[in-house]
Amino acid sequence: MSARQQAIIAVNAGSSSLKFALYPYLADGSTGAATLSGGIDGLEPDGQPALALRTASASIKQALPTTPGDSFEQALTALRGILRQHAGDVEVLAIAHRIVHGGERYAQSVLLDAATLAELRALAPLAPLHQPHNLDGVEAFQRAYPGLPQVGCFDTSFHASMGPLEQNFALPQALRREGIRRYGFHGLSYRYVAARLAEHSERAGDRVLMAHLGNGASVCAMRNGASSATSMGFSALDGLMMGTRSGALDPGVLLHLLRQGWDCARIEAMLYKQSGLLGVSGVSADMRTLRASEQPEAAFAIELFVHRLVRECGALTATLGGVDLLAFTGGIGEHDAALRQAACEQLGFLGLRVDPARNREADGNSIMAIHASSSSVEIWVVPTDEGRVAAGDAAALLGTMTR
Repeated sequence: MSARQQAIIAVNAGSSSLKFALYPYLADGSTGAATLSGGIDGLEPDGQPALALRTASASIKQALPTTPGDSFEQALTALRGILRQHAGDVEVLAIAHRIVHGGERYAQSVLLDAATLAELRALAPLAPLHQPHNLDGVEAFQRAYPGLPQVGCFDTSFHASMGPLEQNFALPQALRREGIRRYGFHGLSYRYVAARLAEHSERAGDRVLMAHLGNGASVCAMRNGASSATSMGFSALDGLMMGTRSGALDPGVLLHLLRQGWDCARIEAMLYKQSGLLGVSGVSADMRTLRASEQPEAAFAIELFVHRLVRECGALTATLGGVDLLAFTGGIGEHDAALRQAACEQLGFLGLRVDPARNREADGNSIMAIHASSSSVEIWVVPTDEGRVAAGDAAALLGTMTR
C-alpha cells in the first residue's frame, strides 16, 4: 500500500477571489511543481462564484453553487471538494499565504499566530487593496484547517536587501521612524524569477532588471541575486502604470484634489481602481481587450504603459551602472510579445536586441531567451510561480518544527 502524498497548499486571498495551488512535499523537505492550481472568482457580495482549475490532465471551468452566507467560507468548502476529487489521497501539511506587506519587521516568512496577525493588520493602510483580504483569508483557513500550520510569506521581504539610499524618502526623519519608507513589492515573484535565471544564465548574478507586468506592475533592479532597487515604494501604488492603479504621481496633484473638495476615500478609489490602463483608455484594464480595441484611447494607453516601463527601466539601469540581463514576467510580461518588442526597441540604446521569431514563440509556458545574437543584453521571458516560493518557505519552516 503506497503512502499518502503529503502536500502544501499555497493561497492568495483577494477581495473577491481565491487563488490556490497544491505542491507535493518531497522526501528531502523541498516542494515539487504544482500538481493542480486554479482560482475561484466572483466571491464579492451578490457575485457568481466560478472555478477555473488546471491539473496535469485537464482544464476545468465551471460555475459554483451559491447559498446564503459567507462566500469565502463557501469557496473553502469548494476547495476541499476539489482536493478530494482531483488530488487523490493527499495529506495537507501546511497552508502558505501570500501576504503583500510584512513591514519593517518581517523580512522572512513566518508561522502565523494571533499576535503576528494583529501586527500585520496594523499595516493594512499601506496596502488597502490587498492586506486586509490576505489576512481575512488566513483567518478563514485557520477555521477550515484548525491546528494546521499557517505560514505568512511576504511580498516585501525580497527587498529588505535594499540600502538606505533606496529605502529613504526625502522627508523628515520623524516620519522615517514611523515606518514611512520604500518597501517594494512583488517579492515572491522576483525570488522565483531570480532562482530560475540562476539556473539558466551565467549573467544572473550580474546587473539584472526584472519586470513583473500584470494588473499590478513593477520593475526590480538586482545585483548578485539580491534586490538593490525597485519601482514600488511605500505602497503598491508607486512606479509603473498598472491595470487600474496610477503608478508614480506628483503629490501636488493630490493636494490640488484635496483643495477641490475630494476626500480621502474618493482619492483612494481613483488611485487604486479608476486609473492606469482603465483610466487612460476608458475601455478596460485588460491589455488583451485594449489590443483588440479600435479606440485610439486604447492604443494610447498601451503606448503610455510602454513609455512608463522604459522610463523606469532607464532609471533603474542608472542605479546599476548598466544592465546585463532583462527578464519579463507576470501576465502581460509573459504573454504580450508586442509589448516586449516595443519596450526592448526603445531600450535599444542600452544594447538590447530582440529576436522577433523567438519573441513571438515565447508564450509564458516555459522560460525562454528571446535576445538576438547581436544583443549585448540577455532578454528572457520567465513564467513566474509565486506559490512555489511560498510553499517552499512553508516546507522549510516545517523542517525546523520537526528537528
